[in-house]
Amino acid sequence: MPCLLMCHAATAADYNLPARPDTVAWGYYSGQSKPVLTVHSGDTVRMQSLSTCGTPERMIANGVKPEDIPPYTAAIYNEVKDKGPGGHILTGPVAIAEAEPGDVLEVQILKVDLDANFACNGFALGKGFLPMEYPYSRSKIVPLDRDKMIGHFGPGIEIPLRPFFGSMGLAPAGGKIDSAPPFVHAGNMDNKELVAGTTLYIPVAVKGGLFQAGDGHAAQGNGEVDITALETYLSGSFRFIVHKDRRLLWPRAETPTHIITMGFNPDLKTATEHALRDMLDYLVTEKHLSRDDAYMLASVAVDMEITQLVDGNVGAHAMLPKKIFTAKAAK
Repeated sequence: MPCLLMCHAATAADYNLPARPDTVAWGYYSGQSKPVLTVHSGDTVRMQSLSTCGTPERMIANGVKPEDIPPYTAAIYNEVKDKGPGGHILTGPVAIAEAEPGDVLEVQILKVDLDANFACNGFALGKGFLPMEYPYSRSKIVPLDRDKMIGHFGPGIEIPLRPFFGSMGLAPAGGKIDSAPPFVHAGNMDNKELVAGTTLYIPVAVKGGLFQAGDGHAAQGNGEVDITALETYLSGSFRFIVHKDRRLLWPRAETPTHIITMGFNPDLKTATEHALRDMLDYLVTEKHLSRDDAYMLASVAVDMEITQLVDGNVGAHAMLPKKIFTAKAAK
């Protein structure tokens, strides 16, 4: 790694990026956006984000106490005029000075904190995976116990909380794209494995990378079938590392227990093929297997999972358990 990156890591800085009208991008990723903050490889940024539960008025109408709504919400809804084409309110973009097209940005998810004691879930007319079976809209407020990390969905139903950002990504080359469909820039992946302690790797397409995060989830099931999770307010701490010597076609991730490859496409079969092919590439490149052995190992040890089914580009991910590699065989 070039000295510029390694030397800076020794003096890495910490930044705080609150959610304000001038620090959010409403509904898009764009390679033409101006960064709201520029940092260096090795730096850490704590980013505050909104939920997708709507305006304060809407939340109050659904039963949320006004004092429970984070105070920065109203100003963003009242003052941000540049909106769309999507609906997510994303904090950023953050530029990493050393990042250039063709690099890989490593995003270490150091910490994810719940910033509210409630979440919302809902489906809307014409949305979700079964739109013809639910030709109406409904919303629900779910109280969150942040001490016990439990969501009280209903009488006798408690959901363990595993907060994560539904959307984390970099800018694509070119102008605005909808914040909803995930793709090679990562974005609205809705991958519930991307909790604190996970590292995300994203191919860089524009100078600075332009990282954004939002769409906070307190918990979610694979598939996210009604189009929302337990939507809530989050703050996250991210460390950014630029890699000049790596190349990726699709985002990847590493948890303490698994390597994760991903694929996104309007067709679930094609998305799954992308995730599987990238897993085979990982096994060949990083574990030095033949492509035949990689295919066989994937069949006996890799779990192919549906990430989400509702974001235009659906998602699939492949999960490789790291424990299958002995110390002798590990590379």
